[in-house]
Amino acid sequence: MEAKYTAHATATGGRMGHSRTDDGKIDVDLVPPKEMGGPGGDGTNPEQLFATGYAGCYLGAVRKVAGEQHVKIADDATVTAHVSFGDHPNGFGFQIAVTLDVNLPGVDKAKAEEFTERAHHVCPYSNATRGNIEVTTNIV
Repeated sequence: MEAKYTAHATATGGRMGHSRTDDGKIDVDLVPPKEMGGPGGDGTNPEQLFATGYAGCYLGAVRKVAGEQHVKIADDATVTAHVSFGDHPNGFGFQIAVTLDVNLPGVDKAKAEEFTERAHHVCPYSNATRGNIEVTTNIV
């Protein structure tokens, strides 16, 4: 792959630490939520960061595939990514699963389903996770 762009981030301390991009645009404390045995409170966690990236990227992919059919997606369209964390079924380690709730005002359900299916072949997050994690898409 010839890279068009490369993001750089450095983490220290693991899940109870800190992460920062080289340009300082993201500079966050990492704190596990209480549901994962952490203290909760201020800070974020890798699952929230992944959900944020996937939601934004996937909505961009939906806009691209709709645009190829000359369909404008409304400015108030949304994708909400729900990233769940749990034990891996093999008993070793952990896994994540993703549910994407796609809201495309003004687009009929059949077209919305077509766009979301095609977007999974455009979005690099979908391409990276295909076959590795469970991803469910809902039209809302």
